[in-house]
Amino acid sequence: MNPFDLAPGRPVVLYLHEPKEKIWGLLISIGAPGIVVRGIDIAVFDDWMRQEMRGDEPLIGLVTSFYPIHRLERMELDQTIGPLLSYADRFFEETGKSVLEAAGLPTAEEVGPPPCRTTE
Repeated sequence: MNPFDLAPGRPVVLYLHEPKEKIWGLLISIGAPGIVVRGIDIAVFDDWMRQEMRGDEPLIGLVTSFYPIHRLERMELDQTIGPLLSYADRFFEETGKSVLEAAGLPTAEEVGPPPCRTTE
């Protein structure tokens, strides 16, 4: 696997400027104009996780947002490193469900393999 695989559905952390923001989200797409994620401000990630864990009425949730590329300072894959769990892994440990499931996005198992191309 490519260590910086930017496939849709990968959890990422965005560092934005003007205004300064830190966003955790699931990558939808990235291109020259900008980046689209289904995510949440990292400051309320734990509140969202607790809400999902308790099964509360959704007051906090993920939103699909576009960020122009000129605002992107840095992007990191959300990865577990040694004993430090990624946000996605922490979410799974606390809630018992994947972030894809909580976001309402299809998992790899639901999507299945890519269609075969045939030549005629």
